[in-house]
Order: sequence, then structure tokens, then C-alpha cells
Amino acid sequence: MNPYQISIQDYSYHLPEEKIALHPLAQRDASRLLIYQEGKITENIFANIASLLPEETLLVFNNTKVINARLRFKKPTGAAIEIFCLEPQGDITEYSTVMAATGQSQWKCLVGGAAKWKDEELHKNISIDGKPVVLKASMINKLSDAYSIQLSWSPAAYSFAAVIEAAGDTPLPPYIKRNTDNEDNSRYQTIFAQEDGSVAAPTAGLHFTEAIFTKLAERNISKTFVTLHVGAGTFKPVKAAIMQDHEMHAEYFDVDEKNIRQLKNNIGNIAAVGTTSLRTIESLYWLGVKAFLNPGEKKLGLQQWDVYQEPLLSCAIQPADALDALLVWMQQKNTSHVFTQTQLLIAPGYRFRMANILITNFHQPQSTLLLLVAAAIGEDWKKMYDYALQNDFRFLSYGDGNLIFDL
Repeated sequence: MNPYQISIQDYSYHLPEEKIALHPLAQRDASRLLIYQEGKITENIFANIASLLPEETLLVFNNTKVINARLRFKKPTGAAIEIFCLEPQGDITEYSTVMAATGQSQWKCLVGGAAKWKDEELHKNISIDGKPVVLKASMINKLSDAYSIQLSWSPAAYSFAAVIEAAGDTPLPPYIKRNTDNEDNSRYQTIFAQEDGSVAAPTAGLHFTEAIFTKLAERNISKTFVTLHVGAGTFKPVKAAIMQDHEMHAEYFDVDEKNIRQLKNNIGNIAAVGTTSLRTIESLYWLGVKAFLNPGEKKLGLQQWDVYQEPLLSCAIQPADALDALLVWMQQKNTSHVFTQTQLLIAPGYRFRMANILITNFHQPQSTLLLLVAAAIGEDWKKMYDYALQNDFRFLSYGDGNLIFDL
């Protein structure tokens, strides 16, 4: 199948509002788990996932941490302006530098109530460690699909991470139609979240608990971590009739040399926890292919259609060799980690190189995430989703999950 010509209408289904989970379950690992293997569907719960995975599997988790990206301001007139931080702007060499910035930070943002916001500077009084801080927002210019916003604060000594933690709210997805509450502060975050930067949670990871990690270790199932900062583009509906006319969202990821070596040593036994982990490790393969084809490449990145075009399309090197080429490239660049953006679109017609198992949640109709599932199991995605709907599985971010074998 040519992914350019995919009609998004073929990847639609009716999702009743009552099937969308508005709150998490009391226990993370009590979520139901639909298992798809060799065309057959069975059920279990997340608490038992260790017993369902082959021994010596390597689980790949995304350890990004959701930031309080939703900022609410009020004009002197009382008009409400909501700023949703999407991603930092400028020449970014790593996310930790962005989060550690003091005094000011420029972000690409969505703006609710933009028509009511003229040229004035917005102010918000917050408190950090019991001390007053003033957060200011200025609109720099309108972009094609968002706004460029300058955020500044005084005293300037505080980091952006500290400011947004104090000033913002948990950025629940648009389909969770309620106000945030205290439970979201912890439950819309994985227990292993570490690297600040996401504006949406890597939701497959929300089900995992320390009890599950203990059971995994007992079965010699190891884990490794990658970092992909999930953007709001993950919820962006595909509005184009065919995928050729849809622009895939780009996301920053960061992977350490140690983790790349761990992946290389476990090819054939890799389970990706979530679509973000899967996109990251598949992107690593293709970056390795680029490094193999052009060892002198100064900077590696991945655009939407790269893998469906020459020279990558006809390059058939093995995953371990691709990762070796990437490691050599890193050594030549004197860097111990890969930090770049991926715009990889995984859709029917794509062949997975790195992972052979996927753990994920149930995704929105007509979404790129649903296309990824269809790339894994073909038309059986309909059978799997029909089963989930008919058997009262809970959908989307706070919902139940599925375990897909044999990618």
C-alpha cells in the first residue's frame, strides 16, 4: 500500500462519548488489557502483563514528564485568555536547557480568546516557594497554526520549569471534557516520568506500577528508557482526504548511547510501551540508515516521507547494523546522545524494524495513532476496536489498553 494515497475515511469508527474515560481508575494496573495475537483476541488486566510477555523481553518506556502547559490569564477587563504551550522556539540543542532557562522563554502556543488579546502584555501573579512572582506574556506574531509567545517573569532567577509548574494546569486532552482536579497532577503522569517537556502524557505508560516492575524483573524482563516529548499534535485530527496532504507533527526526542546499545543487543525481543516509544526507536533505525548512507552528515533528523522515498526506501540494512552506524556517527560527533526531531509517519505499508510487540491504548478515529495500529495488524484493527467497543473497554488517555504481538 502506498501511504501517500491512504484515505483517512477508511480509518474511522463511531466512538460514543460514554466510551471515553474521563477519569483514571483508582488503581493504575487495574485497567483491562485486550490481547491481539495471530488474529485472535483475548482479555486480561495490566496487573498480569508480566506473565503475558516472553521472558527476556526488553520493554522500552518513554520517560518524558508532562509540564503544566495550560496557562490562564485575565485581562484587566476580566476577559479570559488561555495560552497552551506547544513547544519551545529557537535553536534547541536539548530540552533541559529550555527548562532551566531563567528570566524568559519563547514558545509556540495555542491561544484561546486570541481575538480579545490585542497588543497588551498579560500578567499573572503566582507564588514559588512562598515568594511572589509575576509571569508576563507578550504576543510576538501569528504563525500558520498557532502563535509565537514570549513568556517572561520576575524575579528572573527562577527557571522556566519552576515557573510553569507554579503557573500552569495539567494539559488534559481536548476529549476529556472536564476541569482538571488534584488527581490529574499525579495520574496524568507515569510513575517513571523524569524529563520535563511533554504537553501530553505517553498514556500506555500510565498503567505501570512498581508492583508490575517487580514482576517483570522476576521474569528477566528488562527495561530501557527513551525520551520523546509528546506534543499536542498527537491529538491533531487528520483533516486531509488523503495522507499526502496531511502534515505530520514533529516531536523532539533524546536517546542516550547506553540505551541505543541496549536496543541493539535485544533486536527481536523488543516491546514498545506506547506509540511514542515505538516512533522513537523506529526513528533511531532510520537515523542509523542515514548515517550509514552518509557518514559525514552533520545533523540527523527525520521528515514525514523520508522512509517512503529513495535512498532510504531501498536500503535494507539490518537494525543492528543501522544502530552501529548511528553509534559510529555519534562517536565522530563526540556526543553521547541523539537529540533531534522526528516527523515519522507510520501508516499501513510501513514495515517495523525495531519492535515486535506494542503496548498501547485505544486511539481516536481518523488519527495518525490509529494508522500506526493499522500498520501493525492491518484490517484487523477494525476487529480489535469493534471487540473493545462491544465489550465496554474504556477508550483514550485514561482508558484501557491493548497488547499487540508480532508487529
